Amino acid sequence: MHHFDSDYMEGAHPAILERMAAENFAKHDGYGCDPICDSARRRIREACGAPDAEIHLLTGGTQTNATMIKALLRPYEGVVAADTGHINVHEAGAVEATGHKVLALPHTDGRLAADTVARCVDAFLADGNRDHMVWPGMVYISQPTEYGTLYSLAELEALSRVCRDRAIPLYMDGARLAYALAAPACDMTLHDAARLCDAFYIGGTKCGALLGEAVVIPRAVMIPHLFTTVKQQGALLAKGWVLGLQFDTLFTDGLYLKIARQGIDTARRLAEGLAAAGYGTPFKPETNQIFLRLPPERLQELSAHATFSPWETLDDGSSIVRLATSWATDMKEIEAFLDELGHP
Repeated sequence: MHHFDSDYMEGAHPAILERMAAENFAKHDGYGCDPICDSARRRIREACGAPDAEIHLLTGGTQTNATMIKALLRPYEGVVAADTGHINVHEAGAVEATGHKVLALPHTDGRLAADTVARCVDAFLADGNRDHMVWPGMVYISQPTEYGTLYSLAELEALSRVCRDRAIPLYMDGARLAYALAAPACDMTLHDAARLCDAFYIGGTKCGALLGEAVVIPRAVMIPHLFTTVKQQGALLAKGWVLGLQFDTLFTDGLYLKIARQGIDTARRLAEGLAAAGYGTPFKPETNQIFLRLPPERLQELSAHATFSPWETLDDGSSIVRLATSWATDMKEIEAFLDELGHP
């Protein structure tokens, strides 16, 4: 049986484990106040072209999203997101648990369009009842999207303009940012993310790290007392050096993007093989996530050879499922799986 359920099924890149073993009995200050974390922050600032950025190392994606949204919003504000956005469908109401509403908008293949956001905010401001309503206080996107699709640089620039013209922050969930940056179709860089977003995070959990996400705030004074908010949300690791070591390693000699390309290459071969076998994709595969639309008989056929994530059941009885590759996926496994299907 082959397993394509998610991109965090494996542990960590060997370079991280080797370095962690070497540091295991050293003494480190807590909560990220140590030289290893300082080094990781320097490397991330350099990679983002943001020398003055504030960098925080948090434990996981849901904690990061909930913490950052809480920190960016006032009590009467909500967060604008695509109705398919991770915070709206796959985080168990973590944002709502902080006291903020997700203001869900229509999408195109998972992407939130700038004009959709503009219409939403402008209509709200023109509404005479707005003081009785939840204010749109920020915009959330993820790169790649929940469907594995990509925002183009032009789309990000348009979203950034809309947000800045209306004085609301743009926040980017980068749980799988490595796979976006490594994808051939991607025309944005970390420098662009730092230029266009008011805050974003660089995912470690899904790309080479045991755990952890690195929040980047290009304008360091934007969120006062964020460290305290991080701790309140349970997202602060006492052994902060564990997070710092992982990001310091991932951002040495371009390792982060190098290993992400393995996820992209194996996903591309998997998508090609599945297409040749007659499996239909509702969205063009662009990163390390492949979505299939399957009638019941094909779902049963695929389930005999692999595990994957159920995504959606459609009105006609067919299902949308997701297969994900990762930095650790071996091309030999992909070929073996396709051979078992009996297709090229």
